[in-house]
Amino acid sequence: MNSLELIEIIGRGEDSKHQFKKDINNAVSLAGEMIAFSNAKGGMIIIGVEDNGEPIGLTQEDISRLNQLISNAASNNVKNPINPITENINIGDKTLIVVHIAEGGDKPYMDNTGVTWIKSGSDKRRVTSREELRRLFQNSDLVHADEVPVTGTTENDIDIEYFKNFYQENYEESIEFAGLPLIHLLNNLNLAVESKLNIAGLLLFGKEPAIYKSAFIIKAVRFIGNDATGDKYSDSVDIKGKLKIQFEGAIDFIKRNLKYPQQDKGINSLGELEIPLIVFEELVVNAIIHRDYFINAPIRIFVFDNRIEIISPGKLPNNLTIENIKSGNSNIRNDILTSFATKVLPYRGIGTGIRRAIKNYPNIEFENNRDGETFTVIIKRRDDL
Repeated sequence: MNSLELIEIIGRGEDSKHQFKKDINNAVSLAGEMIAFSNAKGGMIIIGVEDNGEPIGLTQEDISRLNQLISNAASNNVKNPINPITENINIGDKTLIVVHIAEGGDKPYMDNTGVTWIKSGSDKRRVTSREELRRLFQNSDLVHADEVPVTGTTENDIDIEYFKNFYQENYEESIEFAGLPLIHLLNNLNLAVESKLNIAGLLLFGKEPAIYKSAFIIKAVRFIGNDATGDKYSDSVDIKGKLKIQFEGAIDFIKRNLKYPQQDKGINSLGELEIPLIVFEELVVNAIIHRDYFINAPIRIFVFDNRIEIISPGKLPNNLTIENIKSGNSNIRNDILTSFATKVLPYRGIGTGIRRAIKNYPNIEFENNRDGETFTVIIKRRDDL
């Protein structure tokens, strides 16, 4: 980094990736700042600058002391240790230290007292909820939401006939022939943890998953007009049940709320769906399988006059970007659900769903809202019908 780049950064003020410090004397406080950046997307601490962005500079004694303090804090006050990079940069006759902290690959990071810090705007705050902590573990691939046991569930919550048919079809033997108690079989298939169903087991094979996880449903609304805040709608339904039922219900909702133009066909023709059905099959199944089940919220499907929106809880995981997924890249968020999805849903699991949807209907946009923790697919409706 050169001085002009640093002046430009300082001129923009503090934000979630840039923190200004006049001086630092406390290793514990410094560790908290570095932890917050490591648990987020990384960032810079610029030392020798007032909060208002005025550079005041550091002496050579300050620079020597601070570099030693930074090294000690990163090694001794952060679990697991991190590796900040420092630069001494001159702005005029004033020398500043820029501390670069990369996004950590071993989240969650915490201080010596066990406190986990995350960014909150330009400041930092403690992690106070289990949900936030789980997401940090998820980012490091240490825990997946679909593995989490669901309190209150037992093997009696399994739709046994549905599960028997699934087992027979996919393993070519009956569950009775397997010779194991049902709960042991569910544990062996990673659908239960000891005596409880996990989220995957409940959503894949549960009789009524919404009894235990009322937010893990699909809310679908056909609005009149194009305003999501409007109160006029012609169709609204909460789609509950196991994932196969949710998928089928979502597709039925979309089909009955779109147009079927006849094109060049005769007057007695039923017409064809205005947007190819495969587009919705690919996008809905992706929403179901790849949503963040640590977030207690439903998938939402909104049909407007000019567009259809499919809104999934959770931003794109890890370092995925919209351009990545359009090119066919994928990152598995829910390992167990993904492994079963090819058997119960029209899902291939090879990362081509988004590409297939775009190939069949290019007028699709994507929004990855990292702050709001949502991923939205916007399918523009044809205006020539």
